[in-house]
Amino acid sequence: MSDQLIQKYNIPGPRYTSYPTVPFWDESGISLEDWKRTFIQSFEESNSSEGISLYIHLPFCENLCTFCGCHKRITKRHEVEEPYIATVLKEWDLYCDLLPEKPRIKEIHLGGGTPTFFSPENLEELITGILARAEKCDDYEFSFEGHPNNTTEAHLRKLYELGFKRSSFGVQDYDIKVQKTINRIQPFEKVKTVTDLCREIGYDSISHDLVFGLPHQTKESIVATIEKTKELKPDRIAFYSYAHVPWIKGVGQRGYDENDLPSAEEKRVLYETGKSMLADLGYVEIGMDHFALPSDSMYKSMVAKSLHRNFMGYTAGKTKLMIGLGMSSISDSWYSFAQNVKTVEEYQEIVNKGIIPIFKGHLLNEEDLIIREHILNIMCHFETSWKEDRMKFKELDACLERLAEMEADGLVQITDEGLTLPEKARPFVRNICMAFDLRLIRNKPTTRVFSMTI
Repeated sequence: MSDQLIQKYNIPGPRYTSYPTVPFWDESGISLEDWKRTFIQSFEESNSSEGISLYIHLPFCENLCTFCGCHKRITKRHEVEEPYIATVLKEWDLYCDLLPEKPRIKEIHLGGGTPTFFSPENLEELITGILARAEKCDDYEFSFEGHPNNTTEAHLRKLYELGFKRSSFGVQDYDIKVQKTINRIQPFEKVKTVTDLCREIGYDSISHDLVFGLPHQTKESIVATIEKTKELKPDRIAFYSYAHVPWIKGVGQRGYDENDLPSAEEKRVLYETGKSMLADLGYVEIGMDHFALPSDSMYKSMVAKSLHRNFMGYTAGKTKLMIGLGMSSISDSWYSFAQNVKTVEEYQEIVNKGIIPIFKGHLLNEEDLIIREHILNIMCHFETSWKEDRMKFKELDACLERLAEMEADGLVQITDEGLTLPEKARPFVRNICMAFDLRLIRNKPTTRVFSMTI
């Protein structure tokens, strides 16, 4: 990547875990009846063939990591666990009561917050309660996010018994100055312990999350972090760009300012250094921000063109219907999105009244569905096509005109029937998607909404 291209295209832009992106959902939202209708439609179309996915948001953390952009609740009071899990299971019952047959679950992902804040016994109560009203697909995949400092052997063994074969651990950076700044003190030995235990127990895939662009991060700290990662050789690595959005995330990200962050040029060096080192270790770049060994299911899904992207990020398989359980979770019926209320208290109050606790959403129109598919293709496969009439839309020519300068810069190759991205364009994939983002183009934000694209 040249400095000139970085300066030219490093602008605020969405990460495209959905289209339309959340800031451009219809202001009128979605009615609970419309959400239920599209939920049932999607279920009836896909349950018997591909199954459904569940994302379960477990929001509690004992300490605030100041780089974090997740919806969480900071507490050391573990008595919050049981009532929260009871509420999640009540919400699940509300969905199951709408269905004409038992759901077939293809994926469960436990996110947060810190899922391993919860005791192994309470996690068992949660998963057995979910499965009491469902069946598992033959090719099911259950995964969870764990904090290396509090994930115990008991957690790992219990989750494995419950069917979880994929684990993910947040590492970020091993440099102690960076760790102190982001309030995430996490020794290498802790990460090694949980990684080794996962292998001993039999987990199929272990993932580590690394972040570049953190405050006080240097090329030397990235090199040292990836050298340590080399010792553990996880199956997958998420190498995320830090999103500095204190105007959205508030007090946490205001613990330091932009003067503490690497410059755009320094951040580019961090990315390119990390990417080069990961390639030397045998990792293959998957979509945006992700790397996997060729033995991992995510690499195999990329080769098979079955890679998918949703609110959980990249997944090795696609289901049309994803139900989000827990406070702030977002559900996706393919035809609509619906987000749950964002506080624990309101979530529990509404569910305990027997109401699905959505507070906003979006009903996709015909144009949205076409644009969504193009953006998914670009994000997952670095190409898209309008050869089929169903993939054409009224403003396609205008979208391609917006890509003319990027085409001249060698970042996209356009034919009469589609486009592809050369390898050097991958860091600019968000910019290319923005040319198709009609809702962003028509409703340009007057204030800063998104993190920088590169």
